[in-house]
Amino acid sequence: MGIDWGNYPRGTFYDELIDHHGMPRPYAQLVCDHIAGLSPEALHLRQVAAELAVVNLGITFTIYSDAGNIDRSWPFDIIPRIIDLTEWRRVREGLVQRVTALNLFIDDLYNAQKIIKDGVFPGELLADSRNFRPQCVGMHPKHGVWAHVCGSDLLRDRDGTLYVLEDNLRVPSGVSYMLENRLITKRVFPELLRSLAPLPVDDYPSHLFDTLASLSPRPGEVPCVVVLTPGIYNSAYFEHAYLAQQMGVELVEGRDLVVDEDDCLYINTIFGAKRVDVIYRRVDDLFIDPEVFNPESTLGVKGMMRAWRKGKVALANAPGSGVADDKVVYAFVPQMIRYYLDQDPILPNVHTYKCMVPAERAYVLDHLDELVVKPANESGGYGMLIGPHASVEDRRTFAALIQENPRNYIAQPTLTMSTAPTVFGTQVEPRHLDLRPFILQGEKHQLTAGGLTRVALRKGSLVVNSSQGGGSKDTWIVDLGGK
Repeated sequence: MGIDWGNYPRGTFYDELIDHHGMPRPYAQLVCDHIAGLSPEALHLRQVAAELAVVNLGITFTIYSDAGNIDRSWPFDIIPRIIDLTEWRRVREGLVQRVTALNLFIDDLYNAQKIIKDGVFPGELLADSRNFRPQCVGMHPKHGVWAHVCGSDLLRDRDGTLYVLEDNLRVPSGVSYMLENRLITKRVFPELLRSLAPLPVDDYPSHLFDTLASLSPRPGEVPCVVVLTPGIYNSAYFEHAYLAQQMGVELVEGRDLVVDEDDCLYINTIFGAKRVDVIYRRVDDLFIDPEVFNPESTLGVKGMMRAWRKGKVALANAPGSGVADDKVVYAFVPQMIRYYLDQDPILPNVHTYKCMVPAERAYVLDHLDELVVKPANESGGYGMLIGPHASVEDRRTFAALIQENPRNYIAQPTLTMSTAPTVFGTQVEPRHLDLRPFILQGEKHQLTAGGLTRVALRKGSLVVNSSQGGGSKDTWIVDLGGK
């Protein structure tokens, strides 16, 4: 006997596949019926087959620890997350709106700063920003775009509303795992993919290449595009190598590149030096050019910033784009959308308390047991406090941190993060998840059909990051009207 969805554990959370009556949601009916038709042993065997495929394909990520760097196989759950096409169209529109406003904001900050002069964005935030780069002031990248690749994290609350939790504009990662998730699902559930025909995701590498190529300073010629990686010990090295291979471009390290006396950038090949037009960089700002930033960096290229400022090479994402990758700046995105686009936000922010504002700080300090507190510039789930699950001592520590540096902290309500069925042995249990779609902006916008669904595999956990025990699922956008 297969899974009985009527007995599926249902709490107070919104489940992506099963409604509160224990019935499959209409767009998930086919998937749920198919899984219910499998014996528990057959379902377990398919999960094992997926895990073996992950190992055989060499899909890994790196965890940094005191014991050294540890390569681990990518955790993957075989039951896909399903999103109806009608809802997805609205999400797509909202994400394009959001990244358009963010790029206008970044360009404004490095030039006229009208949003500050007009009193919409506080200038003191910029003065205290860890990611504002004075070296980029006066630059106007091609198409006015600074963040060419953006990964915005979405989560769904108890009432079914999708919120934007944060925007990742520096070097967002995870898209290679989204692509590999689909390949594994094709092996595990080929019959379901044929029946349901979710929108494809395998066109992402070609869209990424087209976005990068549109930035070339030498239009009319076939551009030379490279992916710049810090090297094999970086946690996302698998992704760097994967995307370079899928786009058919060179994967390079800083030592492979050189800037000549004309401020053009070249790659050294066995056939001689070749001029580089576009760099998809996966190296943080402070390490890309020892001439301008960290003089001890061996990861970047001396003179790269000169070449970029003179328009001899394009960098994606542009240096300095991380000024908008700040959780305090995030709180102002709705105002940015209204200011630059004269539109209301399509996708809402999570309500955010800015600890730099005295009244809001006082509220946060009085309600630490109810809130999630986050530092402005950390990622990967590090440095945060989940108030309801924290000890008295942890809350006391965070209270001191907030009072010491209020600009560095924001707080948000603990949302009832949605769940989805996840395989554990021969059983299916709900686990919390979020969604990271990837938005490309160059000459035009491109958006992946879904994104990376990240799952908190530990029971009750709200932390989906792979570095802290999270995994992922394939994400299917399905057209219910076409079935």
